Amino acid sequence: MAFLRSAVTTKTTAIALAAAAIPALSSVYSSTLPNFKGLYNINNPSFGSLSFSANSIHNNRPVKTNLVKTFATSSSAAVEMDQKPLTHNGAALPELLTEFMVDMKCEGCVKSVKNKLQDVDGVKNVDVDLISQVVRVLGTSPVKILTEALEQTGRKARLIGQGIPEDFLVSAAVSEFKGPVIFGVVRLAQVNMELARIEANFSGLPPGKHGWSINEFGDLTKGAASTGKVFNPTEHEKEPLGDLGTLDADEKGEAFFSGVKEKLRVGDLIGRSIVVYGTEDKSDEGIAAAVLARSAGVGENYKKLCTCDGTTIWEATNADFVTSKV
Repeated sequence: MAFLRSAVTTKTTAIALAAAAIPALSSVYSSTLPNFKGLYNINNPSFGSLSFSANSIHNNRPVKTNLVKTFATSSSAAVEMDQKPLTHNGAALPELLTEFMVDMKCEGCVKSVKNKLQDVDGVKNVDVDLISQVVRVLGTSPVKILTEALEQTGRKARLIGQGIPEDFLVSAAVSEFKGPVIFGVVRLAQVNMELARIEANFSGLPPGKHGWSINEFGDLTKGAASTGKVFNPTEHEKEPLGDLGTLDADEKGEAFFSGVKEKLRVGDLIGRSIVVYGTEDKSDEGIAAAVLARSAGVGENYKKLCTCDGTTIWEATNADFVTSKV
């Protein structure tokens, strides 16, 4: 997870460089970044306060959106689709920007990737940058579905960031269940200050319904038993904020969830844990737990060489990014 859970140690340097380049952005924007006007639709209510107006530039305020834009070049290809958004409990899921590093060699690769992603339900925009080998997808489609679509093109794909190109201090988090029986990945992304999107994939669960929650502590010394109570910063709430409801595992023990949680702030969850229970009763002892760690947001993780162990992004295993068992 060295690439995905990047602590963004170079972020300060990147912001400093962006600040130095800000005076030139206003003149470069119209000629260099035409594709991103379609990709980041400022009139889209799903993006809340998303904006890349001239005020942000002239106030010398380094905005993450501008850092992302520098990756749009004349060799990138953007396409917009009129897809029906995916829903959760009858309501449309909010859109997120998901970034992948994809092993592409030529324009034929670009075309293949675009064509495949265009057919995925919930995908609204696709931007493919051949030079940086970055594919950006805007829409409501879960990471699991997007990853499967990219892998079906026969190309290596690695998730490198997800969220909204805004100024959230922490915009994404990930929790990994690494077995030996229960495997899974839970991802959270901040949509706005009052809403977060949650996606989860599990395998190895006993078939049937399982409660799951965000718990107070990330202490796994005794497994789920040492993670404390369900996270509930506002004790007067009828339902704890960390109550995530119920997972429904099929006969193979696999479960998938994609939805939203109101009033959940990802930045408050780092270092806590995700717990899965044997039944729907969350007062029982959990059967699996994993710590929530910060994950790279949009525009924060374009490195191809891991400074931790020296491996390239293509040398890392699939299990480091999208668990192959789920």
